[in-house]
Amino acid sequence: MSIADAIRTRKLLQFSYDGHPRTVEPHTYGIDGKGHQALRAYQVRGGSESGEYVGWKLFHVAEMRGTAILNQGFTGPRNGYKKGDKAFARIMAEL
Repeated sequence: MSIADAIRTRKLLQFSYDGHPRTVEPHTYGIDGKGHQALRAYQVRGGSESGEYVGWKLFHVAEMRGTAILNQGFTGPRNGYKKGDKAFARIMAEL
């Protein structure tokens, strides 16, 4: 399964990013304005460089390590979700 599959099936993703474990609800996957594969997700568990452990984040896919799709699902878009996220030049999957 891929990140796009996790979005389509509303499954949580788990990975390491900036040396911190993360568990997120994936919402938008695509290419950002600088040409990087990116994921907009709502982090529900884990650490963070900024100290913000829960909330909206944009992750560069190339920096995500040990990505796994969990069996645990989520119900749907979080408050603040923007379909057609303007941070993306091209969207490959979104809720």
